[in-house]
Amino acid sequence: MPFETPFLLRILDEAFDRKAWHGPNLRGAIRGLSAEDAAWRPAPGRHSIWELVVHAAYWKYAVRRRLTGLGRGSFAEPGSNWFARPGKRGANSWRQDVARLDQEHRLLREAVERADARLLAACPPGKKYTNADMILGTACHDLYHAGQIRLLKRLLPKP
Repeated sequence: MPFETPFLLRILDEAFDRKAWHGPNLRGAIRGLSAEDAAWRPAPGRHSIWELVVHAAYWKYAVRRRLTGLGRGSFAEPGSNWFARPGKRGANSWRQDVARLDQEHRLLREAVERADARLLAACPPGKKYTNADMILGTACHDLYHAGQIRLLKRLLPKP
């Protein structure tokens, strides 16, 4: 089933920062969080909200890279998928990582706007899904992690 650009942009935005019937999106889920709360872990070896935010930014970048042919290793920091965020990084670092998430969303949106129907219908090399499917999956990924973040916020220790 082909997806057209306006639909893909709408679903990306609803999952990220636009009002939608389903409730909080990714950006809404992190609104008002302090760096301390974002860095909290529910248990050793579990991801913090902060790490989920950088992970979501990375995958927006990865999908954009696949759409545009941008070279590997061009994310804002070395590594892939998960990026450790120690608990004492501070408010400025948290704001920078949230800004990175916002920027990666904007850059992905721009790449989707520029993609023609042929590119959207094409499969990335070695994959069985189309670029449009991958974009739709990015919206699903945002909502999945928005739900995790909402649960983590409920588990935050009360002062």
